[in-house]
Amino acid sequence: MPAGPGKYDAECTAAREAAHAEGCILIVYGGNRGSGFSIQAPLPLLSTLPHMLRDMANEIESSYDEAVAQAKKEAS
Repeated sequence: MPAGPGKYDAECTAAREAAHAEGCILIVYGGNRGSGFSIQAPLPLLSTLPHMLRDMANEIESSYDEAVAQAKKEAS
């Protein structure tokens, strides 16, 4: 994780403040400053982020697999 502000720190701040959130993770793919991320979170939350991100990745993968299976079923 970068030690300072990420490429999209201003956008991360805006999202965190708009959501009245304690922390925010912003991942940008192909943005106007390239791909990157910004994380704003209190120190105790940082230790939980790897587990939280793995859980999110598993959910995304599962949803993708289900969507592919459904598309194949509809195509046949």
